[in-house]
Amino acid sequence: MLAEIEVAQEIVEFGRLVLVTAGGVMIAILSTKLTDRLRVPAPALFLLAAVLAAELSEPVRGFLSVRDVERIATVALILILFDGGMHVGWGRFKAAGVPIGLLGIAGTFATAGLLAVAAHYLFGFDWIIAWIIGAALAPTDPAVMFSVLGNREVRGRSGTILQGESGTNDPVAIALMVGLIEFATSDAGTVVMIVEEFLIEMAIGLALGLVGGFALRPLMQRVPLPNEGFYALRTLAAAGLIYAAAAVAGGSGFLAVFIAGVLVGDITAPYKVRIARFHDSLAGLSEIVVFVTLGLTIDLSMLGIDGLWVQGLVLALILAIAARPLVAGLLLLPARLRPGERLFIMWSGLKGAVPIVLGAFVLLGDVPGGEAVYGIVFVVVAFSVIFQGISVPSAARRLGVPMEEIAHHPWDAGLRFQHAPRSIHRFEVSERSPATGRTIRSLPLGDELWISLLIRDGRPVQAQGDEVLRPGDEVVALGDLDDVSVARALFEPPD
Repeated sequence: MLAEIEVAQEIVEFGRLVLVTAGGVMIAILSTKLTDRLRVPAPALFLLAAVLAAELSEPVRGFLSVRDVERIATVALILILFDGGMHVGWGRFKAAGVPIGLLGIAGTFATAGLLAVAAHYLFGFDWIIAWIIGAALAPTDPAVMFSVLGNREVRGRSGTILQGESGTNDPVAIALMVGLIEFATSDAGTVVMIVEEFLIEMAIGLALGLVGGFALRPLMQRVPLPNEGFYALRTLAAAGLIYAAAAVAGGSGFLAVFIAGVLVGDITAPYKVRIARFHDSLAGLSEIVVFVTLGLTIDLSMLGIDGLWVQGLVLALILAIAARPLVAGLLLLPARLRPGERLFIMWSGLKGAVPIVLGAFVLLGDVPGGEAVYGIVFVVVAFSVIFQGISVPSAARRLGVPMEEIAHHPWDAGLRFQHAPRSIHRFEVSERSPATGRTIRSLPLGDELWISLLIRDGRPVQAQGDEVLRPGDEVVALGDLDDVSVARALFEPPD
């Protein structure tokens, strides 16, 4: 009888856990409609909700330990970085490689250094803690910014630079933080040790990212699976394996998964669109989960000790209006960008998941003063996603940054083929396209390409010769082309 009661209690307890988890996920998904209207990132709303829940209920505040936060955030960051790499792809990354590298590597060190100087001279932190604060707050998170923009995304080089910078500076900041923590907690710590640790992590992470990415490409393209649902799960498992292999080898697993994502981002593979959507969904949910875990572990009364909230707010302002614009502005001087795009990148250094992970690292490393660092991280991240994040859409409009609506297509009427349909091409007519305003008959398509279908406002339109093309039209063309770039330039000219 006692055993039956225990089993029943276990079922009830587990049911409560599932209820809370599933309910939280459902609320997170439904909240995206609210953020479309308010232009406030969904992570910001959940951060505030989690803080409020922790303040009102002591058991809720103690529900997660700092180690739980670190592990949850690490898994989330694997998903976010792999998805970010897939979004960038090798073609876009190569085209903007120089500014991405400068911002991601030199920019991280420079931003961390400026914040360290501010923390040391303004608030009296010793140099090692000041550098730890700077390293924790240096990495950016465009995933938060794109959630502010809602159903729009930044086009052109500026969008590529922001995404590529985040994927690069996240592993750089994490490797720097690991070295700083070892320096702070070791009696024999030296600056040389920090440099060695950083270089080793970057080298191993880069190498295993390249190996993993190049191994995953033929796996996705040539190895069939018995169920179409397994294709997305395979890439998910591959991302975990690549991260784990790099981490076990002493390298940066985060850099490895980002590089692997970049290498598979442009390939043509079975169910590639579904794989990309799957990872998009996981990355978006992961971002929200990380903010919830941060909110549940923050004690607001702690922020009043020694004026941590004031220190965090001052550092957030310095970061937003001085350190980030100065560093990004100088490093972007060689880049071919319009003034508006340059200013937009300088302003859009929003903070997200990585500072939370780094704050948890500091606490787990038993660094003296780690609680202060964690509190400052919370204040800066909250300021960034709420106040600075709200300004991003208006900044994009005023600076003339090219953006486009992300059209959703919930009804799938596509055809399926046994092999890759290399003779079918799909283009979207842009405003700057030479095809805009011209009839289909007048387009210089030659004899090797013909338009078979026109999709306008989500509906199919018969592709008659006298039909005039408009911006936003989607064109489905047939033809065996050795070079698709010529046809693409007609409909989708580069920015």
